[in-house]
Amino acid sequence: MTVHYDVDRAVVTVTIDRPAARNAVDSATAADLAVCFKRFDKDKELSVAILTGAGGNFCAGYDLKEIAAGRNRRRLISAPSSRRGDGPMGPTRMQLSKPVIAAIEGYAVAGGLELALWCDLRVAGRTATFGVFNRRFGVPLIDGGTIRLPRLVGQGRALDLILTGRPVPAVEAFQIGLVERLVPAGEALAEAQGLARSLTEFPQRAMRADRKSAFGQWSLGLSEAINTEYRGGVRVIASGESQEGARKFASGKGRHGES
Repeated sequence: MTVHYDVDRAVVTVTIDRPAARNAVDSATAADLAVCFKRFDKDKELSVAILTGAGGNFCAGYDLKEIAAGRNRRRLISAPSSRRGDGPMGPTRMQLSKPVIAAIEGYAVAGGLELALWCDLRVAGRTATFGVFNRRFGVPLIDGGTIRLPRLVGQGRALDLILTGRPVPAVEAFQIGLVERLVPAGEALAEAQGLARSLTEFPQRAMRADRKSAFGQWSLGLSEAINTEYRGGVRVIASGESQEGARKFASGKGRHGES
C-alpha cells in the first residue's frame, strides 16, 4: 500500500507512503489518493481530512521515472472533463464538500506543491521546502498550480515561483501566504490534527456553506456571488442549525471566542 487511510473519530489522515521516492506519486498512488478522498467526501461520519507524507517529506511531485518510461501517458494527457474529478496527481480536480488540511514536512514540490495548493489549509514544519521544481525538467503544471498559486499568493509572487522554479523555504512560504501555519520541524502533523479536531467541533452545515461560497465566488460577479452566498446561508438557517446555535449563545455558551 502506498496510501494509508486512518480514521480518528471525525478526522481522517491520508498518508502518501513512498519514502524511497520522497513520496513522489506514480499512477497507482494517484488513483489510490483519488479513491481515498472520494471515500472521505461520501462518509457522513467524517468532517475533516488531513493529507500528509511518510518518512519526512510531503510529496516530491509526479514520479518522473514513470514519465521517462512512457508509462500511463494516457492518464496524464486525458482531458479534465473525462477524468470524473481525478487529476494526474489524484484528487486535484475534485471539489470536495468538506475541508482538507495539508501537513507538510520536507519537500512539497512540483506536483506535490499542487497537492498542497489543492488543500484548504497548509501547516508546515520550519524545514519544509516548496517549489516548482518541475521547471527544471520541462514538465508543466497540470494539476491546478498555475490557477491556485496566483489566487493564494498573488500574480507576481506566483510567477516568481512558476518561472524560476526556485526553492522556497517554509519561513518565506509563510510570509507570502503560501502556508497558513508554521510550526517546529516534525510537528506539522500534530498541529494539523489539532486544527482538524477544532474544526469538527463547529456546527458543520454553516461552516461548509461558508466554505462553498468562498470557493465558488471566484467565477461570479459581485451580485451573483452575494446572492449565491445568501441562498446557501438561508438553507443552513432553515435546517435549524442556526437556531440551535442562537440558543447556545443565549444560554451564555460560546461567547468571547470560546467553543
